[in-house]
Amino acid sequence: MEDPTTWLLLAVGGLVAGVINTLAGGGSLITVPLLVMLGLPATTANGTNRIGVLFQNAVAIWRFRREGLDGLRGAGPVLLPVLIGSLVGAEVASRMSAELFRQVFGVAMIALLYPMLRRSPKRDAIDNESPRSRWLNRLIFFGIGLYGGAIQAGVGLFLIAALARSGLDLVRANAIKVVLIGALTLVAVPVFIVHGQVDWAPAIALVVGFALGGEVGARAAVLGGERLIRPVLVLAVVAMSGRMLGLY
Repeated sequence: MEDPTTWLLLAVGGLVAGVINTLAGGGSLITVPLLVMLGLPATTANGTNRIGVLFQNAVAIWRFRREGLDGLRGAGPVLLPVLIGSLVGAEVASRMSAELFRQVFGVAMIALLYPMLRRSPKRDAIDNESPRSRWLNRLIFFGIGLYGGAIQAGVGLFLIAALARSGLDLVRANAIKVVLIGALTLVAVPVFIVHGQVDWAPAIALVVGFALGGEVGARAAVLGGERLIRPVLVLAVVAMSGRMLGLY
């Protein structure tokens, strides 16, 4: 990490990932493989990436509130199951071997193709669906928290899908999403630190980019940027999952 070029690469990667994460989700598809490419074991890359994600969401929460969108109230009903799931998921991921995590990560990225390619349901279709029971809703958000604690990459897409199911528009769903991801990351980070899976030098470089990305992404969210970046996310999933699975 003494090479300024490496610092710049991580900062720029964090910036792009931060914007994508705030607008929709999947930015860690860029930064986790980037950390692996720079020589970090996959498990350490997973833990290190969370430091940048934490700062990105903190900045995005602040910016959304400045824009008049406070996601704290909307996050309240599902916050506890998300946090419990995140703690369990982080503990499981921290105990995986680097090779096993690479394989799990690659398979998870392929699975993410479905929600990225699937068009959002129309509002009237949502209104005609039966509401989920409270317990089913908690179970769904526990599962999302479990995934977020273990993998992180793409968790925003699942959260948006789950939140949109209740009829929220994209901008408000994003405001709630960054609160939930910030909270689940805050719970997961200490687990990776305890297991020695955070490399602080690249983490600091990522923080700079991620934080700026959170600011830019939150400002752009009102323009409906998710639709614009979906093709880019699909390409990133295909490319990065193939790399993590060792296909090339």
